[in-house]
Amino acid sequence: MAAPVQFERVRFEEVVREHQAFVFRTLARLTGAGAHVEDLAQEVFLRLYRGLEGFRGEAKLTTWLYRITLNVAQDEWKRRKKEQANTSFDDPDAGWAERIAGGDGDAEQILSQRQVMAAVNEALGELHETERAALVMFHQEECTYEQIAVVLKLPLNTVRTHLHRGRQKLKERLKERLGERRSVCQTAVR
Repeated sequence: MAAPVQFERVRFEEVVREHQAFVFRTLARLTGAGAHVEDLAQEVFLRLYRGLEGFRGEAKLTTWLYRITLNVAQDEWKRRKKEQANTSFDDPDAGWAERIAGGDGDAEQILSQRQVMAAVNEALGELHETERAALVMFHQEECTYEQIAVVLKLPLNTVRTHLHRGRQKLKERLKERLGERRSVCQTAVR
């Protein structure tokens, strides 16, 4: 009786090792990079472990893992919304000068890249959860429309619609943000 439990533990450890980079990367893209990602990843693998007995194999393990990861990210979004209603967020750009000074490359170029990434992350955060998830899965995780449809439990054409709308909204928000930042930087230089 002890042998099957040991086998399951070893197999689960293999699954974690094989998919941990994907889970961390996806959570960081969906919820923003930070120390919280490690806690969220632990929650993903805890849910996976707890649900292994109920896994019927009707879908791939990776599809199921995507779904769990998305559910954990959605829970984080809900928690943040509640928290945001009660408190203000810390400045995510605090300490940027020190980070730039310690980095390699041209400081202006690094600042510009960081501004673009910050704008993308802010804009993604403002999108509807389904649009955000579809964009991250398609463009960053390179999932197919079919895989996204299975994970999000949506018809294929609805996935296409969410991707199209999400891209349009993201484009509009990025134009607004990057236009504002460029004009602020140009004004500060003069």
